[in-house]
Amino acid sequence: MFTPFLSGKTALVTGSLSGIGLGIARSLSAAGANIVLNGFAPESEIAKLEKELSGKGRQAKFIYADLFKPADNKSLVEKSIAHFGKVDILVNNAGIQHIDAV
Repeated sequence: MFTPFLSGKTALVTGSLSGIGLGIARSLSAAGANIVLNGFAPESEIAKLEKELSGKGRQAKFIYADLFKPADNKSLVEKSIAHFGKVDILVNNAGIQHIDAV
């Protein structure tokens, strides 16, 4: 029987509710990792992603943090460790997009 190679590991992926970050979170989850989701999205979308990435011995947990605030960064890591016991993988994917009307 195949055991996912990241089974028992926890990955914190910032900006993981859409785009590249969500793709990374899905890939890490498929490899067996627990996932800490972070970013901005409606609660219904967050709940859907937590459910999608949970199961088969892994969990996904959304933890809110505004990464512009240093205290929120620290809290994100502390809450991740409190929930999962550790963070093995950190993917700093969060970013901002500025669209300027021409």
